[in-house]
Amino acid sequence: MIQNNWVIDGFTFSYNDKEYVVLAKLFNEGERKPKHALLKLEFIRQDEPTIRKMFLANSNGFYNISVKELREFFGIEYRENLGEIIQQFTDYFSNFIPTQVSDNKPLLVKERMVESLSVSDSEDPKRVYCFDVRRNAGQRTMFNDNKTRLLRATLYANFEEDWNLSFFYSDDNGRDATDAEILLKFANRNAPA
Repeated sequence: MIQNNWVIDGFTFSYNDKEYVVLAKLFNEGERKPKHALLKLEFIRQDEPTIRKMFLANSNGFYNISVKELREFFGIEYRENLGEIIQQFTDYFSNFIPTQVSDNKPLLVKERMVESLSVSDSEDPKRVYCFDVRRNAGQRTMFNDNKTRLLRATLYANFEEDWNLSFFYSDDNGRDATDAEILLKFANRNAPA
């Protein structure tokens, strides 16, 4: 993820007759990160997106998780000798983890990723309609970058190298602009006087 400038990845996961979207997220700059944790794994139920749970992970699997927490969220029935359940769950879960970040995501996974990126960028998650690209004083955020890579890959390809440009989004689909419209607006605004 880091090598490819991604702060998030997403994939689907099935467990105990339930379907989940899993968001693998890097820790944000300035965010408190437990010593041995590498990333956050957010499990979101597909049938009820308000049912979600964040777990920490490292290279050995889930980090600092209790059997009770795992059992309650995933509906694992209580029984004696649950001591190995975390390792069993980790082994099962590892079969679903993609080996590479892919731009080609199922729509539901992409929607959950964009929602998370918007929230992380202090934006309304309903802002998914790109209407402009502008030069700014600082660098675009990784969240704005990743969101645009997911939603507007062809537009992004025109500006991916210039980190002083940010992409602007609205929650009004009437403001959604084509790549050509955005490129023309950008060119006109940046044309020599």
